[in-house]
Amino acid sequence: MGSVHRFVLCTRICDNLRKLLGSVPFIRRKMSGAVKKVVCAMSGGVDSSVAALLLKNRGFQVQGVFMRNWDIADEKGYCQADHDKEDAEYVCRKIGIPLLEVNFVKEYWNNVFSYLINEYKAGYTPNPDIHCNKKIKFDLFFKHALQKLKADAIATGHYARIVCSPDSSLKDFRLLKGVDNHKDQTFFLSQIPKSSLEKCIFPVGDMTKDTVKKLAADAGLDRIVKKKESVGICFIGRRNFQEFIDDYIEPRHGNFINVENNKIVGQHKGVHCWTVGQRCAISGQPSAFYVAERNVDTQDILVAPGRFHPALFHQTVVTETPYWIHRPSVSFENGEAFRCEFRFQHREPLVNCLMYQDSEGRLQIYLEKPLRALTPGQYAVFYTGDECLGSAKILFRGPSMYALELMKNKNIS
Repeated sequence: MGSVHRFVLCTRICDNLRKLLGSVPFIRRKMSGAVKKVVCAMSGGVDSSVAALLLKNRGFQVQGVFMRNWDIADEKGYCQADHDKEDAEYVCRKIGIPLLEVNFVKEYWNNVFSYLINEYKAGYTPNPDIHCNKKIKFDLFFKHALQKLKADAIATGHYARIVCSPDSSLKDFRLLKGVDNHKDQTFFLSQIPKSSLEKCIFPVGDMTKDTVKKLAADAGLDRIVKKKESVGICFIGRRNFQEFIDDYIEPRHGNFINVENNKIVGQHKGVHCWTVGQRCAISGQPSAFYVAERNVDTQDILVAPGRFHPALFHQTVVTETPYWIHRPSVSFENGEAFRCEFRFQHREPLVNCLMYQDSEGRLQIYLEKPLRALTPGQYAVFYTGDECLGSAKILFRGPSMYALELMKNKNIS
C-alpha cells in the first residue's frame, strides 16, 4: 500500500454504535459522532440493494433514496429511470425500509449533461460517470441527505473502501480499491470531494460480486440478482450514440484521412461522433481503419489501418491541474517528480508512470510503456498500491509511436 501503511483501518467505535455493528466488515473507521441514520442511494441494482440490506441488518435507521437524474424516454417511449425506480421500490418493500425519490433532472442537465455536450463540441471524449459522481451523487445528493433528510451518513453500492488516520482530529480520509479487483470502482470516484469521504459508507467494498449476489439471493431478491447490469451512458439508454448526439450537436461533415499517406479514404458527419481508437467501417475500403486523431477545427479525422497500428499508441500525456484526494508528499513546485501508477480506462491494468507539474499546474506524465487509444477528455487516474490518489483530465498526448518512428527515420536519412 505504500504510504497507506501509515494508516490503519479504524475499529475504535463508540460503545453504543459497536452494539449495532457487531463485526460488520464495511465499517472499519471511526465516524465523527454516532451514526444512526444512513441514507442509502438506491439504483434498483443488486449492489445498492445489498448495501441497504447490510445496513438494515446491522441496526441502522436506513432511508432509501432513488435519484432521478434523467427522465426523457427514447423514441420507443422507454424510460430506464421508471423501470429502475420500480426495482428500487420492490427491494425496499422486501427488506423493510422506506424509499423517497429526489429529482435532480435540472441539476444533472446543467452540471453534467451540458458539460458533456460542450466537451464533445471541443473535440474531447468526456467520462459522464466521473462527472456525475463529482457533481451530483457526492455533492448535491450528499448535501441533500445530510441537510434535508438529517442523515448522519450516506451509503452507496460502490466497490470501494475508505480508511482514516487513527488520529480523529486529522480527518484524513483515504480512498482504497474495492476487494474485488474486477469490480473496483475507485476510478469513477477519483474526483469526488474529499470532504464527503468522512460521512460515506461503501458496504460492499469489502466483498466480491459473487458474495453480493449470494446475499441478495438469500434475501429473496432473485428479480434483482437476475437483472442485467447497466453499462454505457445512462441517458442514452438503448439508442445508437451517433444518432443520440446528433440531436444536440449540429453535424459538421469532414474527411477520414489515412495517417500513412494523407489521402482521403472516406467522409463522416462530425468529429463529435467519433473517439480515439474507435473502428471505422468506411465504405469501399478493403480493411478496417481506426481513429488515431481528430481535428475539431478542420473536422478531419486521421485514421490508421489496423487495430494495433503504432499511430494509436502514445507514451506521454499532458493533463489539466490534478484533483488530489490525497496529495503526494513531493514538492512539485521545486521540480520534483512523482512516481505512481496510472490508468485511463476502468478495467485496464495499471501502468507505472513518472509525473512532473509545470508552471501552469498541468501534469506532464511519462508512461512506462505506450498505451493504445489514450484519449483527450478522459481522466488519468493515479494510484499507489491500493490507494486512489486522485485524477486529472487528459488535455493532449505527446507524439504517437508512429510519429516518433517517422522522425527517427528522417533523422537517420
